[in-house]
Amino acid sequence: MEHEKIERINELARKKKTVGLTQAEVAEQAALRREYIDAFRTHVESVLQNTVIQHPDGSKTPLQKKRPN
Repeated sequence: MEHEKIERINELARKKKTVGLTQAEVAEQAALRREYIDAFRTHVESVLQNTVIQHPDGSKTPLQKKRPN
């Protein structure tokens, strides 16, 4: 995510605390936050896909998604 968009998220958060936001700014803030969360989630998933567990015998196994009970 671009630095300018993160700055805009912070700017809108500060404005919300002081004077409030217009409806257009609320919608913009929600869209920017969704984009930020999606980018963060994608990054974390890529890190986890490249993570392996090394066992004491030297073997390595990749992480697997937890199965629901």
